[in-house]
Amino acid sequence: MEFTFYLSGAIAIAATLMVIVRLSAVHALLYLIVSLLAVAIVFYVLGAPFAAALEVIIYAGAIMVLFVFVMMMLNLGKTAAAKERDWLNPGMWAGPAVLAALLLAELLYILMQDGSTPASAAVVDAKAVGIILFGPYLLGVELASLLLLAGLVGACHLGWYEGRRGNGHDHENG
Repeated sequence: MEFTFYLSGAIAIAATLMVIVRLSAVHALLYLIVSLLAVAIVFYVLGAPFAAALEVIIYAGAIMVLFVFVMMMLNLGKTAAAKERDWLNPGMWAGPAVLAALLLAELLYILMQDGSTPASAAVVDAKAVGIILFGPYLLGVELASLLLLAGLVGACHLGWYEGRRGNGHDHENG
């Protein structure tokens, strides 16, 4: 089980580095999903299956969908449409696909091992996670939600400003 921990940790680090260095937001988003899935496997291996499920459902699922909607709201025009054609390029998907295939192989290996956690790891159930999140870490949870809300409002403002400026140019040219 230590091997799966280190492999998924290395995948998470590599994917996170690719999130930072990628210029395309969508490409970075793909690597971010892989990174979140790798962190979920780390949680599972450490004996926190509920936290792993939350990582997949909330972060890799819901928040990534939110990011995609925000990117769609920005409506960057013809340059964005040209970049969207690049998404169909297999080279764009190769890196995240390889890392995701490694994670899938690792997950299958874990499931073949009865899905058991190491003897030294204590299993954390949903009730314990809820008590911790709404107890000593309540301020951190609320600050994280405010940060996400500020990011969403900022993205809406950027999209709205670009739309107004685009309309102003249309009146000047037309």
